[in-house]
Amino acid sequence: MRAVLLVGHGSRDPEGNVQVREFIRELEPRLDSSLLVETCFLEFEMPTISQGIQACVRKGAKHIVVIPIMLLPAGHSKIHIPAAIDEAKEHYPGVQFTYGRPIGIHEETFEISKTRLEEAGENWRESDEGTAVILLGRGGSDPDANSELFKIGRLLWEKTSFKLVEPAFMGVSDPLIQEGVERCIKLGAKRIIILPYFLFTGILIKRLENMMEGFTAAHPEIEFKLAGYFGFHERLHTIIKDRIDEALLGDVKMNCDTCQYRLTAMEHIDHHHHHDHDHHHHHDHGDHHHDHAHTHAGEEHQEKEVQKI
Repeated sequence: MRAVLLVGHGSRDPEGNVQVREFIRELEPRLDSSLLVETCFLEFEMPTISQGIQACVRKGAKHIVVIPIMLLPAGHSKIHIPAAIDEAKEHYPGVQFTYGRPIGIHEETFEISKTRLEEAGENWRESDEGTAVILLGRGGSDPDANSELFKIGRLLWEKTSFKLVEPAFMGVSDPLIQEGVERCIKLGAKRIIILPYFLFTGILIKRLENMMEGFTAAHPEIEFKLAGYFGFHERLHTIIKDRIDEALLGDVKMNCDTCQYRLTAMEHIDHHHHHDHDHHHHHDHGDHHHDHAHTHAGEEHQEKEVQKI
């Protein structure tokens, strides 16, 4: 039996985790009915990746395809998930594992973004010069992932009529959203649409919703709009199905499963994940641990920045 294990990031906000599960339930009828489909999370929610793999094996899977439901290739998809797969290979030597890609740059993500802009009342085909779009990412410590957002911003600019498409981040990395707003205003924007490059709701999305009032109060002469995140868009199902299909066909163009650099990096990274239920749910990797401080260390900095608004 073949299984697909879909890995969500996990959120401190239960609504975000519910949305991941609902999305996968909607996706499942689109997949081959012979596939076993399981859901797991990196942190803050159960089951963990190791528990998800265990469930697949317990139900008879001999080939497990692991797919990260994540937008950009960063530490989670490059290091943490492959590390969990490495550990599973030792526990289940008779099981074949295939690791798929995160979403990355996919043509359908631009179609989703256009839809969300239209829903916000924007005509991306014929926008006026005074309108700017801030493409807002989560932000992290991986320069590669941060640079991907800038590439996506440029491609979105190429595919729309907006004169300004400015990438910015909610935290950890510059430019932060406040800087993005100030830059757009200095460049002449009279209307600013913030487009969250996020899959589902969560603490950061709800924080962003609260920040909109602050932006309007600080710049009453500017019209601000908040577009929707990806959510349950039909094309997101298409993207994830594409990532599953290419993994099942052995056509994964890029992943970290065999990366020579990852093996060296593992010696310096702690694999501990933040599952909030009880201590025995943490991974135990002997001498190989990683801590998510590198990914989430910016939250404190982020909250300070939010308070400035």
